[in-house]
Amino acid sequence: MNFKPLHDRILVRRIESDEKTKGGLIIPDSAKEKPAEGEVIACGEGARKDSGELIPMGVSTGDKILFGKWSGTEVTIDGEELLIMKESDVLGIIS
Repeated sequence: MNFKPLHDRILVRRIESDEKTKGGLIIPDSAKEKPAEGEVIACGEGARKDSGELIPMGVSTGDKILFGKWSGTEVTIDGEELLIMKESDVLGIIS
């Protein structure tokens, strides 16, 4: 994949949720919500202050993250549906 996000943007691949509930019920596709969990595929350099100084990114490639339900812009790159979002849309890193 030849894509590099600019500034404080990241490229994210959604991590699909389980097909069943903890109780064993199967969730049909029509009832599933899009997952708000993903893996960072690529990162930009970071934002810049007014002085031009670079603010480093808080996330890095390979991090598993949580993000808001309506965060990011859906794009298709090399036939794969991914999200481009700002780092500020990330709610946290899953360890």
